[in-house]
Amino acid sequence: MAPSRPRFGSLQFYPRKRAEHLLPSVNWSTMENVKLDSEGLMGYITYKAGMASILVKDDTPNSMTKGKKIIVPATILELPHMKVASVRFYNKGLPVKDVLVSSDKDLSRVMRVPKAAKTLDSSVPAAYDDIRVIVYSLPRGISLKKTPDVSEVAINAKDKLSFVKGLIGRELTSKDFVQTNLVDTRGLTKGKGLEGTIPRFGISKKSHKAEKGVRRPGSLGPWHPARVTFRTPQAGQLGMFTRVHYNLKLILSSSISQKNINIPGGFSQYGNISGEYILVEGSVQGPQKRQILITPSFRPTKKQKVKKYEFLEVLK
Repeated sequence: MAPSRPRFGSLQFYPRKRAEHLLPSVNWSTMENVKLDSEGLMGYITYKAGMASILVKDDTPNSMTKGKKIIVPATILELPHMKVASVRFYNKGLPVKDVLVSSDKDLSRVMRVPKAAKTLDSSVPAAYDDIRVIVYSLPRGISLKKTPDVSEVAINAKDKLSFVKGLIGRELTSKDFVQTNLVDTRGLTKGKGLEGTIPRFGISKKSHKAEKGVRRPGSLGPWHPARVTFRTPQAGQLGMFTRVHYNLKLILSSSISQKNINIPGGFSQYGNISGEYILVEGSVQGPQKRQILITPSFRPTKKQKVKKYEFLEVLK
């Protein structure tokens, strides 16, 4: 029997095409069993500023470097202010009513808004079992761009209706996000355009003696069925795919007014950070200025949960 190998290209990520939305949607039903210590929004729209090497003090119990200064790679995400665009009521998993509560000019860039916003008290449906909010970012406040990004966000609160009423009409900050040490980042990867089978699926090059190309698959499949199946590695779109990074350790959450982490000349392809920001250990998908939705980790691991870092400085 001939030796076998795993197939090239995971079928988990099909279809391999560009994502329709820059901010992916979240299956909030998977977050219902997450135990959190505080009330707040379960998601927040951020923008990737770049990566840096940061100096931290490792206070992780039983760590080989406990009490020592170590250098870890970190991603910097800037958090603009947000506002509530509408309140969405759910009943048995289905939306039953949307109440538009904002008429800002910034929001009119992405959707139709009325001249006067509705009041929530007179628009609450008779039957509902869950409430979520549609929020939009204010990137103009951090001098990034004018068009806001919109996303649906769940709420962690005992009395969700009262909590939502306190959000309407004011600018939301990172303090309105639930307190957590582990976050998941949802966003799109870098766009690569048309790529061949080697970078797209990871197949290996053929021998230099191959007669019909070195960087192409050896076979497009059997004679019958007389067609090329979708499992066959072929050239096509690479990048701009929706991906999720799980269990990223939150090292620091602050603002420029409290702790200035800007480097001379600003971050490459981004500039200087002017508002609130967070530092997470490791890398985050996408290029600079990519919109990233952060959520609390819905399947935290013990290894990441026990980590404890004390931020010292960003290495210039």
